Amino acid sequence: MAITIDLVADLGESFGAWTMGDDEALLDLLTSANVACGFHAGDPRTMDATVRRCVERGIGIGAHPSFPDLVGFGRRTMDLTAHEVRTDVLYQIGALQAFATAHGTTVSHVAPHGRLGNLVATRHDYAEAVIDAVESVDPAIVVLAQDGLLADEARGRNIAVGIVGIADRAYRPDGTLVPRSEPGAIIADVDELVARTVRMVTEGVLDAVDGTEIPISADTVLLHGDNPGAVDTARAVRAALHDAGVLFAPLRSIVDARCSR
Repeated sequence: MAITIDLVADLGESFGAWTMGDDEALLDLLTSANVACGFHAGDPRTMDATVRRCVERGIGIGAHPSFPDLVGFGRRTMDLTAHEVRTDVLYQIGALQAFATAHGTTVSHVAPHGRLGNLVATRHDYAEAVIDAVESVDPAIVVLAQDGLLADEARGRNIAVGIVGIADRAYRPDGTLVPRSEPGAIIADVDELVARTVRMVTEGVLDAVDGTEIPISADTVLLHGDNPGAVDTARAVRAALHDAGVLFAPLRSIVDARCSR
């Protein structure tokens, strides 16, 4: 049986007159999008345009909530309470859901961004806060996460989980990401990045920074779009997966198919 994978990227990260990434080109390569909701990037006009373009192409729409950190792009640790995390995530999902409703669709998944996305894998109070927010908006929303506490909390409440494999990030032996502040955290060599992504999808394993193999059952591959070579890299990854016989579908379809088995 052919393997089916979702291809997702973080989109809608422009702000006012400032532009980040080539969303238009990336949209032709994706099956889902994590859309910034205004706290680390994005604004109402950008959110509206991004949702519209996704609907035009049949791309699944996901909320990408973050710490309230525009200056640091959501990548800095902030000393928020669990209550603040819950209400901030609730606010951001609601904002994107409004644009989705205006364009005749719904938010299909939630994927915490940046430092929040890292911490929910290891901090139970933050993981619980995010799932509280998702559950109160729509328990049918898929939670997109790495293996860890967020995924465990979602499964414990019968909320569907999609596991993300991050194509251009190095992993530690415990399955967490190497922090961006450390050398080697970002994999820049396109050939290496493509090869490890194909292996991750087709064999279910990744090489950690110490050379050990770690298992990963990814439902989606995250393709970052905030660097100059992002579109070419995304094309290379998609082409290599296609050549390996992999099929592509939005995350919601993949999760629904798995749950129906």
